[in-house]
Amino acid sequence: MIEEFKEIITGLEQRISLYKSKLHDLQKKRDKVEDEIGTVRKYLELAETLYRVEIEKAKGASVSTSGEEKMESPDGILIEKTKYSGLSVPRSAFMILKDAGKALHAKEIYCRLIDGGGRIRGKTPVTSVATSLSRDKNFKKVSPNTFLLVEEPHTENISKE
Repeated sequence: MIEEFKEIITGLEQRISLYKSKLHDLQKKRDKVEDEIGTVRKYLELAETLYRVEIEKAKGASVSTSGEEKMESPDGILIEKTKYSGLSVPRSAFMILKDAGKALHAKEIYCRLIDGGGRIRGKTPVTSVATSLSRDKNFKKVSPNTFLLVEEPHTENISKE
């Protein structure tokens, strides 16, 4: 009888070990899938932002009332010249928000700045844009990383660099 109990206990211990191993493997797979989901979400958010920027650019190209310098390429596509090249982030953002006429997220401001020939050095350019605008009196933070122009421009803060 004791032998039977030992066999049962040994069998149960083996099953417990097997289930623990299986659970551990599944948790690893779940963590990997969750990481992948996070990455895909970030790419989706970026793609959606770029899509909105391109839609805005297309609308701007068709209306073309902002007085931006544009030239036509041989195949008929309008190409903007380097509008923000050499300008500071606050100055470029001021022009971008003035053209947009509404509050924009720092990521969208960054995309428009890059599309217009501007440059931002650093590992986290969107954070750099948000930090720069939050320190400048010409911009009002209306929600996380979303900025709007204030009514009266403070010209001493907007340097051309």
